Amino acid sequence: MAKWTIDASHSEVQFKVKHLMISTVTGTFGSYEGSVETTNDNDFEGATVNFSADIDSISTGQEQRDGHLKSADFFDAANFPKLTFASTSFEKTGDDTYTVNGDLTIRGTTKPVKLIAEFGGIMTDFYGQTKAGFDIQGKINRQDFGLAWSAVTEAGGIVVSDDVKLVMNIQVVKG
Repeated sequence: MAKWTIDASHSEVQFKVKHLMISTVTGTFGSYEGSVETTNDNDFEGATVNFSADIDSISTGQEQRDGHLKSADFFDAANFPKLTFASTSFEKTGDDTYTVNGDLTIRGTTKPVKLIAEFGGIMTDFYGQTKAGFDIQGKINRQDFGLAWSAVTEAGGIVVSDDVKLVMNIQVVKG
């Protein structure tokens, strides 16, 4: 058995959402933590994943929009300061691919989500630490989690899409 923790200095946690249905806004979480526990040391099949992100760490590069996302219209950071993910399965689907199913909790609402993880491999760094890398993607409907703010332009265009892409590049270090 091995426990791996996220190396935040070599990881990214992002979300992407359509704005006006013509372009994509990317947001990042600057503060997060997570762990992966494996039963067979360096074999990730059957691993258990736990992750949390601080809502106040959201950044889209635009301060007013960030404030709106943290408000009760969206994430309600004052009442729900973290989002969490706990895996329910971690299944190998190919040579370097896994399906990670789990429970995502946002604003106190928990829903099952499916993520696709591409395994980048295992390497030992300059300090003798064993590290592994994953590119992870998924998609959620923000309405399912109570992120219900909506607006329509005068021309009838939707301001923010309901579909949100999750994009994570995660490096973990073996403890």
